[in-house]
Amino acid sequence: MSIQLPLQFEFRVNQTFADFFAGSNQEIISHLQNSVSGNGELQVFLWGQTGLGKTHLLQACCHLAHSLHRSSFYLDLASSHLPDAEILTGLDGLDLVCFDNVEAIAGNTDWEMAFFHFFNQHRDSEHTLIISAACLPNEIDIKLPDLKTRLNWGLTLKLQPLIDNDRITALIFKANQMGFEISPQVGLFLLSHYDRDLSDLWQLLKQLDKASLAAKRKLTIPFLKQILDGVTL
Repeated sequence: MSIQLPLQFEFRVNQTFADFFAGSNQEIISHLQNSVSGNGELQVFLWGQTGLGKTHLLQACCHLAHSLHRSSFYLDLASSHLPDAEILTGLDGLDLVCFDNVEAIAGNTDWEMAFFHFFNQHRDSEHTLIISAACLPNEIDIKLPDLKTRLNWGLTLKLQPLIDNDRITALIFKANQMGFEISPQVGLFLLSHYDRDLSDLWQLLKQLDKASLAAKRKLTIPFLKQILDGVTL
């Protein structure tokens, strides 16, 4: 089948493996990297609660594929509405395809059937498929039995949440990636007062960095207490 992609996805800035704080998930990263490079499982199902970085890791897989001169495509299925299932046409010819939030297609007859056919063609070509969801594959309410079976093929990996000490280290790591520094004490203060999922904390760091640059002050706890009331959280 010829590749006739109806759209191109946009690589998200700073969502590479180098930008991801692994914590206890280093083995998962190794599995993903091996699969993308063609030395691991052809199918990986990545699952875990919202806010752990599944989208980041799928984007990182595409970044890695690009660096290895392998064709790739990413699609988040949990948008405001599913695109037409025709978007799958031609994707079977790509080295790597990543579908985020695959549970969004459950119960959609057109999508389930189209995904089933895509799956078979892509796998027959020995290409790599990486899927994410908030739950295990057998917990997704897929109506098409053969598709439900196929989602359980390959390697299933659960993304683990960070423990408290790792969350502080992750904040420090992310701040360094953004080009500024925070102390462990500041990290603890943020987690104690704004204990949210990591994606929310990353957005908070961006806002605090802007406030710090504007005031030309370091992010100390007294300064944080002054500015946090004015930050939209």
